[in-house]
Amino acid sequence: MREILGMSDEESPYLQQYPPVSPFLHAVDHPMNELERCVLIGLPGAGKSTVGADLAAQLAWSFVDVDTEIVRATGRSVADLFRSGGESAFRAMESRLTAELCSGSHVVVAPGGGWAAQPGALEGLPAGTATVWLRISPEEAIRRLGGSPQERPLLAGADPLGAVRKLALERTEYYSRADLVVDVDGRAAADISRTIIEWLRRDIS
Repeated sequence: MREILGMSDEESPYLQQYPPVSPFLHAVDHPMNELERCVLIGLPGAGKSTVGADLAAQLAWSFVDVDTEIVRATGRSVADLFRSGGESAFRAMESRLTAELCSGSHVVVAPGGGWAAQPGALEGLPAGTATVWLRISPEEAIRRLGGSPQERPLLAGADPLGAVRKLALERTEYYSRADLVVDVDGRAAADISRTIIEWLRRDIS
């Protein structure tokens, strides 16, 4: 079965409030010698960038944060890109770059939180890709984001927590298709990345 690592289903605040569409989650075995890349998905604030950088360092792979790369390539902030072209234009750019990155090997990729909900995003990943959902409660996500929610286009407004809860409800169906689910509430990035590596290497003796 797919493992939900970090806490049991009963203990997970995310699962209690935002249960996956299917009550049964099945694990996908990914022997390390068959893996070429890892894609991290999850809500804003889940730690995709921090965990991704630590995971890549431990694997001696490269790491790319897709939003950061888009900002570097365009010279414009994500918020500005949303304002000028809208979310659909940004998602198209994000999808193209993620596909390009996933054509390489020995790389950990962290797309934006909405990437996984785009049609065919997860299904279009090449063989040899492990997908990991960093599952976080909306409350913990807002706590981690601190004073920066307004910098996130989809969280701007008077009720950022309500916005994250709405995203959680909309995206859980897609996030739950990941090969591995890791609960991250209250956990440090290094601990989370170690958990992922243990899962990746469990079939290697």
